[in-house]
Amino acid sequence: MKIIIAGAGAVGTHLAELLSKESQDIVLIDPDEDKLTRASEGLDLMTLTAEPTSISGLKEAGTPQADLFIAVTPSETRNIACCMLAHNLGAKKTVARIDNSEYMEPRNRDFFETMGIGSLIYPEMLAASEIVDGVKRSWVRQYWEVHGGALIMLGIKLREEAAPLFNTPLKDLCKPDTPWHIVAIKRDEATIIPGGLDVLQLGDIAYFMTTKKHMPLIRQIVGKEKYADVRKLMIMGGGRISVHTCHQLPDYMEAKLIELNPARCARLADLLDNDNVMIINGDGRDSQLLLEEGIRNTQAFCALTDEAETNILACLAAKRMGVRKTVALIENLEYVSMAEKLDIGTIINKKTIAASHIYKMMMEADVMNVKGLTIADAEVAEFIASEGSPVCEKPVMELGLPKGITIGGLVRNGVGQLVSGRSQILPGDRVVAFARTSMIKQMERFFKKPKSSLMSILRGKE
Repeated sequence: MKIIIAGAGAVGTHLAELLSKESQDIVLIDPDEDKLTRASEGLDLMTLTAEPTSISGLKEAGTPQADLFIAVTPSETRNIACCMLAHNLGAKKTVARIDNSEYMEPRNRDFFETMGIGSLIYPEMLAASEIVDGVKRSWVRQYWEVHGGALIMLGIKLREEAAPLFNTPLKDLCKPDTPWHIVAIKRDEATIIPGGLDVLQLGDIAYFMTTKKHMPLIRQIVGKEKYADVRKLMIMGGGRISVHTCHQLPDYMEAKLIELNPARCARLADLLDNDNVMIINGDGRDSQLLLEEGIRNTQAFCALTDEAETNILACLAAKRMGVRKTVALIENLEYVSMAEKLDIGTIINKKTIAASHIYKMMMEADVMNVKGLTIADAEVAEFIASEGSPVCEKPVMELGLPKGITIGGLVRNGVGQLVSGRSQILPGDRVVAFARTSMIKQMERFFKKPKSSLMSILRGKE
C-alpha cells in the first residue's frame, strides 16, 4: 500500500513509525527539512521537503498513485486543502486532521466527502472522550465499548484485593460459562496476549472482556467496590482537550478547571457557560490552592497541560492529598512507561489515539474500530466477519490463531457474547480481536474477504 503523510509533527511522525514497521510504501512530506530528518531517523520510508499544498510537490511524492493520503499538519486549513488536492490528483482515500468540532457533526459528512475528504479526525476530541470514560469509572484504567455497549473492555490494575484471581491458570479462571474473559495483560514492560496456562499476578493491568450487565460482578471480583464514584473533579490546564472534556462530562459531575493565564480564563468562561464548571485562575501545582479549592473532597484529578512532566508531578501530588483517580495527558511516548510505574491512573496520549483511528483506513478487511491500549503494546479491533473469510470457516479453536492474537467476543443481532474455543463465528458478526501491535496485519488476514478467482467466476457463468 502506498501511503503519503503530510506533516512531520508528533502525530505524523508516530504514524510513520508505526506504518514503516509493516513494510508499507510511505512518503513523509513537510517543508521543514530538519523535522523530516528527525522523523525519518531509523525508519524505512521516503521523505520530501515540500509544501503539502504544492501540486508539483504532491505529484513528486506520488500522490496520483496513493492508496491513502493523510494530512496531519498543525494547520486545519492546510490539511483540508491538501486533501482536496490529493483527491483530485487521484489518491484513493484521504484523511484530514481538524480542530473544529462543528466539522465532525454527521450533517457535514457528505459536504466534506464531496470536497474529496474521506475522513476527518480530531485528536483532542477523541482524547476528551477517553478522559470522560476514565473518570466515569474511578476503578477502571481504560474503557472501550463495542456496538453501543453490547460488549465492553475494561483495563483494571490488580491490587491486593484481587488476590483470589492470582496464580490460577486462565483456563480454570475463565471457563466457557464465565461471564468475562481476560484478553490481555500488561506486566511490567511486557504485554501478554494470554493463553489458558497464563496466570494473573499482583500489579498486573488485566484487560477484561465482558457485557455491560456484568460490570458490577467484575468490580466485585477485583475488589474495587469501595472506590468512590466520581462526583467532583479538578482539571489542570485550560487547553482544547480540557474544554471538550468539560463539554462531555455527565450532568451529575461538578468540575473545577484551574488555568494560570488570566486571559485564557476569560475565554474559558465564554466557552464553558455551564453551572457545573467553575473556572479558577491559578497554578494547578500550588498545593495550598488545591487544598483551598477542596481537593480532599475531590474524587478525580485530571492534569491536561502541554507539559508531560508537569502533568505527572501534579497527579502524584493529587494522590498524596487523597485523590484516588488521576488522569495525565502525556504526549511524549517515552514518559508513558515511567508514568505507569509511578502508578499514574489513566494515561492519555493523542498520538496513539489518532494513530488507531487512522490505522483502520489502511485495512483491507471490514473493520469498524481500532483502538490502542495506550500503556500496552497491543491493539483491539472490531471486525465484521465476511462471507467466506477464514474466521467463519471453522470453530475458533481450529482457526490456528498465532500466539499473540486472541478473539475476545462478538456481537450477533445486537447481542454481545463472549467467545470460547468452540464458538463458531458467522458472517455479519461483529468480532472483537486483540493482538500485539506488530501482529495487526496477521490478525486482519482472518477477516479479509476472499478474492474471486478466475475459475470461480467461470463456474458462476456455467
